[in-house]
Amino acid sequence: MTTGSIVAFHTAIADLHRLVNCVLQSDIDILYIIDHSSNDSLRELKAMSERIVYIYSDNLGYGSGHNIAIRKSIEKSADYHVVLNPDIYWNEDVIKGLARFMESHADCGLVMPKVLYPSGSIQYLCKLLPTPMDLFGRRFIPLKSYQMKHNARFELHDSGYDRIIEVPSLSGCFMFMRVDVLKKVGGFDERFFMYAEDLDLCRRIGEVSKTMYYPVVSIYHEYEKGSYKNKKLLKYHICSVIKYFNKWGWIFDKKRTLKNKECLETVSYTHLRAHETGAYL
Repeated sequence: MTTGSIVAFHTAIADLHRLVNCVLQSDIDILYIIDHSSNDSLRELKAMSERIVYIYSDNLGYGSGHNIAIRKSIEKSADYHVVLNPDIYWNEDVIKGLARFMESHADCGLVMPKVLYPSGSIQYLCKLLPTPMDLFGRRFIPLKSYQMKHNARFELHDSGYDRIIEVPSLSGCFMFMRVDVLKKVGGFDERFFMYAEDLDLCRRIGEVSKTMYYPVVSIYHEYEKGSYKNKKLLKYHICSVIKYFNKWGWIFDKKRTLKNKECLETVSYTHLRAHETGAYL
């Protein structure tokens, strides 16, 4: 069984209809819609299918909302659970492809597909575990030359984004996870109200299993970057990043150093092999 969850907060109904239609055409058996809006007008989505479970909830945070669904998935002994952002969609059977990958890689706890902008260009969402400079520097140092050089390394551009690879930090816009692993790590850390909760969960999953990028299937993500436009969201983002480094370490973080070193060595090897063979995948 595969379950999925969306956390909505006054989300555009057109976006939700688009995503729900993708879900209903996939192998997701149950979709939980956790609604944090000030009213329950999104309850109408229940009428789209018996596979939809609508839950109206107090807004205790993004991770907290998804944890409601994750706990229900654990209770149902589901095999996989996928966390979905409302602003994504896909045109192929992504879920079946990811489930097949999981079935043949028992050591994988989390997998993310290739993520594209609606234009078809790649979103660089495979990342190293961040240092404070990675998160604060790339946001607040306005030098374009610095940003480009830094992002190329931090976002693993040399991987080509066309090879299956283990990545220490994967985006929370689409997280396909093994439920047994979610049970082991306890789902999202609810101390994060919004932002950095996906980074934290990916890191904890990475301590007990592999976190993989699988570009054989792809999704589309509109990627609003809300904290770049909204001061309230920026405040949430900064607070969450501070909580993250307070939890894992600011300057001294041996696990981060080791994970990033292993990842960069793998990327360098795949980059070299791609040049030698003249092809990816």
